[in-house]
Amino acid sequence: MSRATLLINGRRVYNDRLVKGEVLIVNGKIKEIGEHVHEPGDAEKIDLNNNLITPGLIDIHVHLREPGYTNKETIATGSKAAAHGGFTTIAAMANLNPTCDTPKKFREQVRRNEKAGLVKILQYSPVTVNRAGKQSVNIADQYKAGARLFSDDGAGIQDAGVVYQAMQQLAEVNAPLCDHAQDNQLAQNGVINDGAAIAKKLSLPGMPAISETAQIARNLTIAQATGAHYHVCHVSTKESIDLIRYAKQQGINVTCEVTPHHLLLADADIKKDDAEFKMNPPLRRRVDQQACLVGLLDGTIDCIATDHAPHTDAEKQQGFLNSPNGIVGSETAFALLYTHFVKTGIFTLAQLIDWLTVKPQAVFNLDNAGLLEVGDPADIAVFDIDHQNIICPEQFFSKGHNTPFMGDQVYGMTKKTFVDGKLVYTED
Repeated sequence: MSRATLLINGRRVYNDRLVKGEVLIVNGKIKEIGEHVHEPGDAEKIDLNNNLITPGLIDIHVHLREPGYTNKETIATGSKAAAHGGFTTIAAMANLNPTCDTPKKFREQVRRNEKAGLVKILQYSPVTVNRAGKQSVNIADQYKAGARLFSDDGAGIQDAGVVYQAMQQLAEVNAPLCDHAQDNQLAQNGVINDGAAIAKKLSLPGMPAISETAQIARNLTIAQATGAHYHVCHVSTKESIDLIRYAKQQGINVTCEVTPHHLLLADADIKKDDAEFKMNPPLRRRVDQQACLVGLLDGTIDCIATDHAPHTDAEKQQGFLNSPNGIVGSETAFALLYTHFVKTGIFTLAQLIDWLTVKPQAVFNLDNAGLLEVGDPADIAVFDIDHQNIICPEQFFSKGHNTPFMGDQVYGMTKKTFVDGKLVYTED
């Protein structure tokens, strides 16, 4: 027996214009989409009240913390947070305890995700054993176990020989190495962007931009030699973006992502020793923030990813020196980006949706992510772009409340989220 749902009275982007939108969902897939669609007699009708319909958003960089750090987040709370933000597919990093660095452990992690997850969860495999950076995992075996994304995120791989070995193996299975680019010797244990203006003013050790850029330069050379797909996580400096732009022109198989916080903030926005602004890579200079925007608009940067990194309130109240890196982003990304860039005319709405759906789907060949086309899985998000709301961490589904955007007034909060046609979040 077929199961039908009809979404009526919505709006969607079509040819860069907002038009009336209706979607017919049958058995979890999009059957019809348009201004007026056929209405089966047995369909459940859901009135969207003139809100925006988009493909379910895709976030290729989140931290779910389970197993090992469930005081910060769980698969259940992290996936609820994703649904609350309009994300229907997320990719979970492998900085877990234990990490899933063998086929057995990888399959166990996938089962955990499937059992507890409210949205579709793609699991990263670590690149190295125990994420220690000393020895590559068996890439072929991890791939056979289902791994399609590989990253030691949270730690840059310091040994060039390990990266070379891993990229050789990754090229054979056509899977990406997703890199937290950081040379630890150059990073100098910095906790904030290096510079006289902010780091010295707050008497905090700075992390030079070259610690990121030098690592990217090294790994681009290895990617060129091996033919592997090299993906740079959370790019943050002008020099890094210039390097990637040049590498793309040379035909090197490189892609990269930028976070909302590196688009929205710079170190000049840090007025005091407040660890809500502490992340890695750190907030950089205004010129770097502008370079991230330019790189996104000219296609050097491929997509936007949140790097959703929940921590406990107590951990984040210890100042820059003692607090962990990271902020939450799943529940605020779309609204912040829509408010600051679409409503101000810097991006079009179509561009923003593209960077959060089409581009990550293309970069990582995600065949299970819906793109709002007939025959696709009915992965759909609905946003209110007409009314203003306030970002209140107390209303988050994530265990983490760590955000520098607390109290910001935004447009574009999520009203409903569907995964395979199933309503997994509704504001009501």
